[in-house]
Order: sequence, then C-alpha cells, then structure tokens
Amino acid sequence: MATQMTAARQGEITPEMRQVAAKENMEVETLRRKIAEGKVVIPANHRHHSLEAEGIGEGLRTKINVNLGISKDCARIENELAKVKKALELKAEGIMDLSNYGQTAEFRQRLISESTAMIGTVPVYDAVGYLGKKLEDISPAEFLSVVEKHAQDGVDFVTIHAGLNRQTVEHFKRTKRLTNIVSRGGSLLYAWMELNQAENPFYEYFDRVLEICAEYDVTLSLGDACRPGSLADATDASQIEELIVLGELTVRAWAKGVQVMIEGPGHIPLHEVEANVLLAKKLCHGAPFYVLGPLVTDIAPGYDHITSAIGGALAGKAGADFLCYVTPAEHLRLPTLEDMHEGIIASRIAAHAADIAKGIAGAAEWDHEMSAARQALDWEKMFNLALDPEKARRYRQESAPAQEDSCTMCGEMCSMRLMNRLAAL
Repeated sequence: MATQMTAARQGEITPEMRQVAAKENMEVETLRRKIAEGKVVIPANHRHHSLEAEGIGEGLRTKINVNLGISKDCARIENELAKVKKALELKAEGIMDLSNYGQTAEFRQRLISESTAMIGTVPVYDAVGYLGKKLEDISPAEFLSVVEKHAQDGVDFVTIHAGLNRQTVEHFKRTKRLTNIVSRGGSLLYAWMELNQAENPFYEYFDRVLEICAEYDVTLSLGDACRPGSLADATDASQIEELIVLGELTVRAWAKGVQVMIEGPGHIPLHEVEANVLLAKKLCHGAPFYVLGPLVTDIAPGYDHITSAIGGALAGKAGADFLCYVTPAEHLRLPTLEDMHEGIIASRIAAHAADIAKGIAGAAEWDHEMSAARQALDWEKMFNLALDPEKARRYRQESAPAQEDSCTMCGEMCSMRLMNRLAAL
C-alpha cells in the first residue's frame, strides 16, 4: 500500500486527505500538493482502523499531543486508559504512548484499537522491557525489531532519535551544557553508543527504519536528542548540530515516500522562540515542526502548563504545527487525570491563539461568536462555546448572582447589561 506522500505525488486523493480537507476548510487539491511537498503530514498507519485522520503542517490548525503511558511506579493499565478517554473528550488530536515498563504491548494494542486520535510511540523506551535485556546488550537488529513491532501494531508516528550520530556526540562532548542530554530517548542512545563504542543504530541503519515506515505508512517524527532542558542550553551548538543532521535525514526519508515531522526544543527563552522555529523550518526544508512546550522559564514547577502555553502560542504563531502538551506535574511526577486535563486545556488555548495569529480559516470566528454571546448575556451559548464547558458551568453555579443575567463580578453594574438596557430604550 502507498503512503500518503507517495499517493499525493501520484496525484491520488486518499480518503484521509478528503477527511482532513473537510475539517480544515481547505481545497483537497491544495492539501494533496502540500503532502507531496512534505509540508503537511497525515499520520495514518494502514492498521489503525479506528483513526479519524488529522493533518499536521502548513496552513492547517495547530494540533496538540498528549503524553501518557505505563511506568514502573504507575503501572495500572486502566488508569492510563481513563486518561485516553479524557484526552479524546477534550479533543486532543494526538496521543503518545511513552510506556516503558510491564505489558507495554497489551496497553499499546488496546490504545490503538480504542483511539480515534493518532497514536505515537518512542520505540527505544520500550526496547529494554520488551526485549528483557540490559541496554548495552541490545543489538541494532533488536532495536529495529521493536520499531517494526510498533508499526505492525498500528502506531501512526514514531519518534526516532537518528540525529544523534557519532559526530553529534563528539560535538556534544566538546560543548559545556548545564543540563547535558535531557531527552530520555536521546540519553538512552547516547549511553548505548558510549558503552558499545558504536554508531547510533537508528542512524547507521536509517534505510531499514524507512523501509518499515514506508510499509505501514508510519510518519517519522525525528527526535531531538540534544534539545535544551534549561534556558542556559537553548539554541546552542549541540542543538543546531543535530538539527542539521535531521534536515539531511528528512531528505532521505522523502526520497522513500516517508512522511516526516521534526521535533523541537523544550526550554527556550521567550526572545528565542521564533528564531528556533524559523531555523527548524529552514534547515529541515519546511517539514512540519513539533515542539515540547516550549517552556519559557525554568522556575515554575507545578505551573509548567502555563510556562509551556506561553511558549507554545509564540511557537505556533511563528510556524510550529504540533504542540506537545505539558502538565502542572512536569518535572515532578507522572500526571494525574486532573493534571492531564489542565495540560490539555492550556495547550489548546496556545494552539488556538496561534491559529488566530496565523489567520487559519474559522479560528477568529469562534471568538466572534463568544463575544456576541457575552454581549447578549446568553450564558448557555457561552458555555457551549467555551473551550472547557464543564468548568465554565461549574464556576457559574458555584457563585450564583442576584441578577440572573449578570455574574457576581459586577452584578447590577454589569456593563453588558447596562448597554443592552440603553439600546432597548
């Protein structure tokens, strides 16, 4: 079967393209052309039958991704499936399964069978538990077998840290960093390379990775092993060195008809956010850009969903296409259901704010409808239009006003109420 990219290059309009074009209010031929050029991806594994396709990239709504999964300290599958249900209710377009302990295959397969959202994984996380070996004893062929297993299960996109080659490693060693390598996948591969004095297997055998992705139409999300984990390390030589390699790998993937996203930094000061997006787009030839946050300050544990939403809105405005959510629990613990809820809403606010700034079709109209409902004091319509209707209703109910058409903030001095009364005279 063809990938979305090879179909687009052959002039074919797939059902997924039609579905995405309708959602985005975009001419399907325009969408097809962008996919052929690599500027838009539709992550849609042939084996993910419950998927409702979404597009990521130039001219489309900014999408958000939710991370969840099983860890050794929190290994209950049902708890994570409850998070999946909540993520779908809150309209997250992507879910990444970062499971690294126990019955990862069982959870992943249930997730794919039940999720209408696109599913991503980081196969290197799963390798140690799945193979039952020490990290240093895993062979390149075994790493690749885990990628193939995830593809066979129906995963729509995989994060592969192929840009961390020996040259990048040597550059990293010569560069002083405050927080070293904070990418979990990147640190695992760095350790494997050092322990075995060998090349990164995903770089050395990148053609095999592409064969797997092409067979199942798995979108390749090229991970940034050297992403900054602190403001001090932002936009440094190691990060840019790896980004150049990712640009080279993007061209190789496109030559095989494999769709590509580029993953971006996690901690970036406010004034460097736009430059990071422009660099990634330039060096990686316009491929869709996927950012973790980014967090614009390091000092707010417990509130990092806010610091990331600020960075996400700026990144989205500058051209980032996919925002990975950050919860209040970032740097502290595995997120709870409530943490996840807060993180999703914060990311959706950032994505929507970016869409307004980018002039995405229909984005500003939503805000116009909300403003009209406020002027009319139509509370029910306000609730229905709210990003989080449940919370809006609850706040209203918890503080009931004496004047039903106003709220307890202004009461009889409500400006909307006053202006409406004057207009009726």
